[in-house]
Amino acid sequence: MNVGSARKAAYEWVMEHASKENGFKGAYFSGSTIDLPDDKELSATSDIDVVVITEEATPPLKLGKFLYRGALVEVTYLSWIQIASAQEVLSSYHLAGSFRVDTIIADPTGHLTRLQKEVSLHFAEQVWVQRRCENARQRIENGLREIHADAPLHDKVTAWLFPTGVTTHMLLVAALRNPTVRLRYLATREVLEEYGYTDLYENLLELLGCAHVNAQRVEYHLEELAHTFDIAAAAARTPFFFSTDITATARPIAIDGSRALIQSGFHREAVFWIVATFARCHKILEADAPPGIQEALTPAFEAAIADLGIASTKDLIRRANDVTKFLPRLWETCEAIISSNPGIVGK
Repeated sequence: MNVGSARKAAYEWVMEHASKENGFKGAYFSGSTIDLPDDKELSATSDIDVVVITEEATPPLKLGKFLYRGALVEVTYLSWIQIASAQEVLSSYHLAGSFRVDTIIADPTGHLTRLQKEVSLHFAEQVWVQRRCENARQRIENGLREIHADAPLHDKVTAWLFPTGVTTHMLLVAALRNPTVRLRYLATREVLEEYGYTDLYENLLELLGCAHVNAQRVEYHLEELAHTFDIAAAAARTPFFFSTDITATARPIAIDGSRALIQSGFHREAVFWIVATFARCHKILEADAPPGIQEALTPAFEAAIADLGIASTKDLIRRANDVTKFLPRLWETCEAIISSNPGIVGK
């Protein structure tokens, strides 16, 4: 299926389902496919991201991934309040990118159209790029404070892993690139090579703990994850915001997508999503698996994080501190990229 056909399917879902919901205020495309032409073949490890705007102050739980007319669609709800002004969107590193081009699916009030025009006009201005980099930095700092010693292992790993991964988003934002989720390290590698900061990339991998891990070991952990994934997907009952990422439908993204990275020589770039998915599977197993199942699968998860140098809560706290100490250097690099980026205006 090409991107255009997948977009058409997503558009039809919005028109036939989301647009009929109470409080519907519009919808737009987001994610890594927004820059792709319609005739581009959509990878089996990609989906079409759709954001549905609701008038509710607290939006519904993420609908997530599902197949619709042959396309894998992922739907997230966003409150009308969160996109009330162009200034708010321009300051948000995870929202602004979707409005730099026309991604609108439905706009019954006209607000999204006006917002998109305003955001696209100012998106590349230095002041807003710096604010988005700062927004990402704040997410790192705030996130790393959420590591609680008494939390389950999978929750502690998640609390460390995702803020650590946002270090890549700071750099992607500075380069005017999409702050992608699963492929964040690969995208950041390309940016740092382009701007001449390849040494910094190794630092990012060291913060993650995978700078020296070999391909065979990553492939082993992926096979262990695949086993855990299938059991968790079969057991899942409790709704979590990531629930539809751990399903048979989403398996090609989580498992096959990671395998494709390894086979392409980017085994270190696969580590982030392998560990993230391991932690999410254990969140599901804790809630829904029969007694003894999670315990039996825990050694595989522990082995994966042990290869990142994590064997205790103290290790996680120490690694979080390493990230915090690295932020000044990361910020300097972001500023250097902004300064030399020809696409940024107002310098």
